[in-house]
Amino acid sequence: MDNLIERIQTMLTVMPDRWHRLSQTLPADLLTRRPAPSEWSAVECLQHMIDTERVFQFRVKCFRDGLDFPAFDPENQGTKTGGHSPAGLAGEFETLRLQSLKSIETLVEADLDRRVRHQELGPVSLREMLSEWAAHDLNHTIQAERALIQPFLLECGPWIVYFKDHQIKEKS
Repeated sequence: MDNLIERIQTMLTVMPDRWHRLSQTLPADLLTRRPAPSEWSAVECLQHMIDTERVFQFRVKCFRDGLDFPAFDPENQGTKTGGHSPAGLAGEFETLRLQSLKSIETLVEADLDRRVRHQELGPVSLREMLSEWAAHDLNHTIQAERALIQPFLLECGPWIVYFKDHQIKEKS
């Protein structure tokens, strides 16, 4: 992909505004509602993005310093939600993201080929990690929006046939 650093910056820049908008306009009960017992709510997705923002910042530093890094296990190392408002979490995410973007601004094309070892995945490049970061953002934003759509799907009657790909069914 051409201009990878610029594209990553652009992608990472839009997410805090998106989360601010969601957290300030949607009711808290919708944002905290789990679509199924084993699925994350939108707020839990945002909390995970806050946790991983710190992980990505640490990893960029590791690439700069040529240091290998451990894997991140969100189930055991992630922060449990509770006690913070959705808007407060969106603000925390924005603060962390601005720090991340300042760090990314200092990268140059040659840095993308830096390689270190990920504990589970083996050798990885900064190019791959930055691409994963953008994909991770989009993935969990989609996951959050899938959580938000569920109560509306329950009420849309015969139009449900148009939403088969968006329904979350509890795994047996």
